Amino acid sequence: MSTAPSSLTKAQTNAVAELLRIAPVVDRLGELFVAGGHELYLVGGSVRDALLGQLGHDLDFTTSARPDDVERLLRRFSPAVWTIGKEYGTIGCKVGEGDGAWVIEVTTFRSDAYASDSRKPEVAFGDTLQGDLVRRDFTVNAMAVSIPDKRFVDPYGGLAHLAAGLLATPATPEQSFSDDPLRMMRAARFAAQLQFTPVPEVVAAMTAMADRIDIISAERVRDELSKLLLTDRPRPGLDLLVSTGLAERVLPELPALRLERDEHHRHKDVYQHSLTVLEQAIELEDRLPERPDLVNRLAALLHDIGKPATRKFEPGGKVSFHHHDVVGAKLARRRLQALRFSSNEVKAVAELVELHLRFHGYGDGQWTDSAVRRYVRDAGDQLERLHILTRADCTTRNRAKASRLRASYDELEARIGALAAEEELNAMRPDLDGTQIMEILGVPPGPVVGQAYKFLLELRVDSGPLGPDRAREELLRWWSTQQH
Repeated sequence: MSTAPSSLTKAQTNAVAELLRIAPVVDRLGELFVAGGHELYLVGGSVRDALLGQLGHDLDFTTSARPDDVERLLRRFSPAVWTIGKEYGTIGCKVGEGDGAWVIEVTTFRSDAYASDSRKPEVAFGDTLQGDLVRRDFTVNAMAVSIPDKRFVDPYGGLAHLAAGLLATPATPEQSFSDDPLRMMRAARFAAQLQFTPVPEVVAAMTAMADRIDIISAERVRDELSKLLLTDRPRPGLDLLVSTGLAERVLPELPALRLERDEHHRHKDVYQHSLTVLEQAIELEDRLPERPDLVNRLAALLHDIGKPATRKFEPGGKVSFHHHDVVGAKLARRRLQALRFSSNEVKAVAELVELHLRFHGYGDGQWTDSAVRRYVRDAGDQLERLHILTRADCTTRNRAKASRLRASYDELEARIGALAAEEELNAMRPDLDGTQIMEILGVPPGPVVGQAYKFLLELRVDSGPLGPDRAREELLRWWSTQQH
């Protein structure tokens, strides 16, 4: 392995600066542990991020002290201590207030492993730092700095791998992934987050052991997949999941998008298209109140997953995917529920997948006001995400076509804005509420009130605001046509 000296020098310079920055906090903590007869090390992602010049306010430590001793020492160090992870050897605390507060977690040396048929690790505490480091996922996370004396410990070449941008494991990849199969997905996340390249041995082990991911709980898989999608550039990680066969186990709809292209290349590579849509949706996230946005990214990635099931070869060599939006919404709902995403996330993503083609009825620019109102009503609180998805879904290399699509959508958004200003589209409701409907019709609460409400809402969408007098007339006219 060739490692550029300048890369090492930069990493080492970063580390010195970061350690000096956190010294007032970590030195006090280290002195407390050393006085109690224990070893304490800054470890894992904290050391990696310090070397990258990216250390935040969350600090991870490992120690020779057992959990009861760790808790006792931290209660002397901070008034805010939590023990939620104590059975796994982790005690946490907070030091300081506001944005400058430090969140500290101290974990007893560990040597966990998964049984072949278990979904939970067998927690075992270790006795040495080296034994703890060799059990960690990757060498770039298997470096430590002793506290308070600042001795750098790197038995597995993590610093060199960091400088070279490589992902390798301290033990053999087979041993590491057997200890915790979720590390295979973590490799994909780090390939995206750090833009590092897994060494061939890691890729080979991921491929050979992909079925081991089946023992990991859906919740842990979901969390790791979410972390991957929330990176700035998730594409390399998703490619790694697909190429190793892991995606086939956790998100099979994604590799299924690698449809064979017809001999005339008359339809897109749907898999690559979907990754490009994801990237473009990420670029547009500044339109949203908060970023990164998981729902936006899931919808972009999954928007075309209905295509494999709906592909049809038409006369003349054309390929169609009729109703892939509706089929895709059902598939997205089913997969996200299986991965234990929240009901709100599932609902939002499924709605966006189902609506992602709606704009293309606007291609000639002739939508009526009522059609615009329906677009807004159907999108509901997902309207801004639908704007992003629709714009991101344009991946054509034909510049003239792309320009026309952008102009058409600009016009649609302008129409929505103008109507919203006039009619309060975001709070679109009938001109009469349920109580007024019951008073006018002289009916008690029941299904007929809901039917009347729906009638008035459709009228509101079609005609815009009516006002209470005209709405009353239209309601009575409708009522006269009903059998009652």
